[in-house]
Amino acid sequence: MNGMRTYSKKKGGVMSNRLVSLCYVAFALFCLASCSNLKYLPEGEHLYVKGEVEINSDTIPERYIGPLSEGLEALLRPKPNTTILGMRPQLYLYNIAGEPKSDRGFRNWLKNKVGQPPVLLSDVNREYNENVLRNRLENLGFFHAQVASDTTIDNRKATVTYTATPHIIYRIKSVTFDVDSSDLGKAIKSAASGSLLQVGRPYNLDNIIAERERIDNELKNKGYYYFNPDHLIVEVDSVAGDHQVDLYVMVKNETPARAKRPYYINNIYIYPNYTLTQGGYQRADPTDGNVYQGYHFIDPEHTFRRFALTNAMILRQGELYTRERHNRTIRQLVGMGSFRFVRNEFVDVDSAGKTTNKLDAYYYLTPMPKHGLRIELLGKTAAVYNGSEINVNWQHRNAFRSAELLTFTVYGGFETQTGGNVNLNSSFYRYGIEASLSFPRMIAPFDWKPTRRFVPRTVFTAGYEFLNRRTAYSLNSMRFSFGYMWRENTEKEHDLKVLEIAYVQPWNITDAYQALMDTVPPLRHAIEPQFTFGPIYNYTRTNTARTDLKHTFYFKGGLDLSANLYGLIRGANVREGRQYQIFNANFSQYIKSEVDFRHYMKLGTNATLASRAMAGLGYSYGNSTQLPYVKQFFSGGPNGIRAFRARTLGPGSYTPEFYGENNFFADQTGDIKIELNTEYRARLNSIVHWAAFVDAGNVWLQNSDPEKPGAAFSSNFVNEMAVGAGLGLRFDFTFLILRGDLAMPLRIPYRPKGERWLFDEINFRSPDWRRNNLVFNLAIGYPF
Repeated sequence: MNGMRTYSKKKGGVMSNRLVSLCYVAFALFCLASCSNLKYLPEGEHLYVKGEVEINSDTIPERYIGPLSEGLEALLRPKPNTTILGMRPQLYLYNIAGEPKSDRGFRNWLKNKVGQPPVLLSDVNREYNENVLRNRLENLGFFHAQVASDTTIDNRKATVTYTATPHIIYRIKSVTFDVDSSDLGKAIKSAASGSLLQVGRPYNLDNIIAERERIDNELKNKGYYYFNPDHLIVEVDSVAGDHQVDLYVMVKNETPARAKRPYYINNIYIYPNYTLTQGGYQRADPTDGNVYQGYHFIDPEHTFRRFALTNAMILRQGELYTRERHNRTIRQLVGMGSFRFVRNEFVDVDSAGKTTNKLDAYYYLTPMPKHGLRIELLGKTAAVYNGSEINVNWQHRNAFRSAELLTFTVYGGFETQTGGNVNLNSSFYRYGIEASLSFPRMIAPFDWKPTRRFVPRTVFTAGYEFLNRRTAYSLNSMRFSFGYMWRENTEKEHDLKVLEIAYVQPWNITDAYQALMDTVPPLRHAIEPQFTFGPIYNYTRTNTARTDLKHTFYFKGGLDLSANLYGLIRGANVREGRQYQIFNANFSQYIKSEVDFRHYMKLGTNATLASRAMAGLGYSYGNSTQLPYVKQFFSGGPNGIRAFRARTLGPGSYTPEFYGENNFFADQTGDIKIELNTEYRARLNSIVHWAAFVDAGNVWLQNSDPEKPGAAFSSNFVNEMAVGAGLGLRFDFTFLILRGDLAMPLRIPYRPKGERWLFDEINFRSPDWRRNNLVFNLAIGYPF
């Protein structure tokens, strides 16, 4: 028990007085907001606090009743006042603001901008809501649904309950595409195989609307530019009886002639440097432009190289118009990142006074400002560490007239320990510069076009950074990379660095840190000269943007290689005394792989179960015995195992050492990492969410280290997993998610075997236990 207490205290488990004070202030504000709002209600009025829908049916399976009820409740109007943990602070602020004396000032702002007027029972039109619910049920196939409502009042708070009786749902008996034998009719019939209207499925108006849009999209990809979903009608015949309907898909008689014929692309005009005039978009005389690869360019100032724009064009002269090619062209032009506005227009081509089935295409491209300067001042906080950073970013768009993006970034910042026990490694400042050049295309010695759906990029990056841990050491870092980034589709993304070079050299090592290294040799690893070079590849796949799925996932896998071929050619073998250097640094030879898999399962409209599994493996050989310091894994922190501070866990069952009086170096790293997390997330209201989580994992070394007993990976790794659990609050402000997690360790791997689980020692009443075990993490965004 003493070991656990000592480590927890040294890892920063004590919350600062500032944080405690903020908690008191927040609690006081919530108490203030919880004061009764009822005394402000007009005489005879009641506060409308809830609208609920109860389903009265014995024909609907139980698993569908909850979602149906929630969907119907979302249609009720008006919405009650916003609540946070059962309180209505916005309503309270509205009430205490009183009547402002003018349209300006604090009271007017508080009342009309921040506050929220009371939603009264008299504002609720029950008959209107009943009709809305009944109409919705009929659209879902419950043709003879009934809805009734009742009001319950308790202490001037009103709840309206709507009882819906859906009866038996109607199902589709048959689907007939009732069209003629024209080209349009044949095109519609050819789309029937993918119909959303399936025999035996329940009738659903939403599916009918979606089917019309699906057919329209199929026709758009066959040249029917002027066709639209409104030209289709789906007639419903319920005469069949037995709660069944026959559906007939037809083209309206009033459909115009031009909607019934396919169109082809004629001339394509591109305006690369277009500015909006008072008259809006205007067409220049085609003779003002130059023709390049079949495209007409109206760019007298030659602001863009024509080949760069033609590479983005998917539409071709003489080809059949398709929506897919049209959208891909727009997406390519937007993806170039050089244009503020991208607008296009299709115009009928007349021949001898008659309209043809050809379209002229016009693309109006309004460039972004050529130069941009952005300055960011950031405040940083983590546990007992605080600091600031400034970034100055200068951009040159269209640097070489081919939509290239040239970026220079200069940055500097510091971080210092303002609480806990100060150690030599606690404060630092850093500054650096980075330059990058991004091309919106693949630059390679061979013709390589992995995708035409999205804009691929070729990126060159170079940078330098100076890090000064004032009482310990300084590091000079230089890096260079060249590679490609491209999307295969909306779910798959690739990032290939053909070559990444990193070079790190220590400088100005203090006598105090040198003395510590002489006593504790593992500290040398942080300041060893490092030289890595090789390719890095990362693959990402996710469908989390699909809001219609119950199960979604995120996967990222990466492979990092350094000096593999070069080390083999040189015959490097550090164990046999053959270790080689480049620029006075032993080059690193390793294979490193990392995978991150996340699964999200919806548990209703307001709850999600999120899980993550991570694994990383670094195998060093030849010229190296372990991964370089900057490439090693670490565990703990607000995005890892939250019951332990970052870099304070592991490796393996190694017991963290304390150097000097009340000093601890949070710098535990490893070559292998395993981490498992699961988190239940639920929404309290539109802003406040809460979570309960369990985290497990650790890091290990590839090889045994006599300075770190128990740190090497072995078949016994499961018994060396750390476990933590906790609760958290998340404040979702749309543009920012602020997260606070409070966690405690349940299993500490460096304790003696048989004493690693801590369930018997949990004592929330004890101030010492709380001080030594509860860890608060403040962060931005979700942990995964």
